[in-house]
Amino acid sequence: MRVNAYAKINWSLRITGKRPDGFHDLETLFQTITLHDTLTFEDSDRLSLTCDDPSIPIDETNLVIRAAGNAKVAISLHKEIPAGGGLGGGSADAAATLIALGKPSPEIALSLGSDVPFFLTGGTAYATGRGEIITPLPRVAGIPLLLLIPEDRVNTARAFGMLQRFSPPLGIERYRAMVDDLLTHAAELLNDFEEPIFNLLPALRMLKAQLYEAGAAWAAMSGSGSTIVGAFRNAEDRDAARERFSNLRVVSAETI
Repeated sequence: MRVNAYAKINWSLRITGKRPDGFHDLETLFQTITLHDTLTFEDSDRLSLTCDDPSIPIDETNLVIRAAGNAKVAISLHKEIPAGGGLGGGSADAAATLIALGKPSPEIALSLGSDVPFFLTGGTAYATGRGEIITPLPRVAGIPLLLLIPEDRVNTARAFGMLQRFSPPLGIERYRAMVDDLLTHAAELLNDFEEPIFNLLPALRMLKAQLYEAGAAWAAMSGSGSTIVGAFRNAEDRDAARERFSNLRVVSAETI
């Protein structure tokens, strides 16, 4: 069996407070995109994982192994989603494993990570809590994207520790009203991680500005970074903008 694990971006990500359990409350608008990893599952006499990216661990620290549990299966993981890029690659891989092995339980997914439950369904979704309280919204598909993937990586726990303020939530009805044409609401689609991360890595702020200069209708950091995403009105504008970024990894994608 071969399955794709699709990456996500965050159209908006507001951190609304800190919880007694040490986690943070957030409000976000998730979106799956065409960039994906591929997992292949074969019957075996034991559980094993191989990966074509040598930087990815293949032991029990990998969410794929944890998602597989005690299944007797050999799993091969082909990586396209960069680790530590704010695109949810590890969580997407875990959710794809749960689905492939016939146990797409939101409870199991949440035990693996706060955003793993979203990847069980994907699409466009409003999320609160730690990111696990999911409300699907009308799917925003076909928007051309340009993903700028720098060498720098951001540790999520460190990013949360750098937050200096919290934002009031917009509420689901506001996002529901925006999804018909998200690109006209760029000023409202904010990522609270940008301020501290851009102070730490000012080159990321420049990449965001360069996407707007290149014609993006919306640009932002995804998740806690470090990927910077630009959304364009049409594929021609996106492809023309791509030519400006020859000094780093650039991925063309679409929303799905």
